[in-house]
Amino acid sequence: MDIEFYIEESKVIEGVYLLTPTISRDIRGSIWTSFLKKDVERLLPDGFYFKHDKFSTSKHNVLRGIHSDTKSWKLVTCVSGEIQQVVVDLRKKSKTYLDWQDFLISDANQKMILIPPHIGNAYYVVSDQAVYHYKLAYQGGYIDADKQISTKWNDKRIGISWLTKHPILSERDQ
Repeated sequence: MDIEFYIEESKVIEGVYLLTPTISRDIRGSIWTSFLKKDVERLLPDGFYFKHDKFSTSKHNVLRGIHSDTKSWKLVTCVSGEIQQVVVDLRKKSKTYLDWQDFLISDANQKMILIPPHIGNAYYVVSDQAVYHYKLAYQGGYIDADKQISTKWNDKRIGISWLTKHPILSERDQ
């Protein structure tokens, strides 16, 4: 099995990348590589490298986000289940400010999205349950929720076509 990724930059938002791993399947199931330092970290600016991973479990109809910060690069995927992954350009000086793009990511396709700082990250759980994985790269200390930027999930200026009209939201996301 060759270990490789197909990497393509978003045609909607500069700096966002879609990574699709080679998946080997047989009668037992499937196997793929989720991270190769030489392939993925070359997409980061000098001095950035991945420092830690986080997992989140959510049930059907949960919507998390839109969250961003000023310094974290996030490599995200859905390890189990299926999600609607959304990225939003929150860079006020960008020509694509408030533009968004979505991707259906699942344990069947194992697609990953690399999200730079100032790009909003959100996802909606399509399946009965989902396990979401974040791999984080940043300089200095981690910016946790109290220092992140939150944007309303249904902000009319953005106009995201969510796969739900009435999601389950945290207090922060309401």
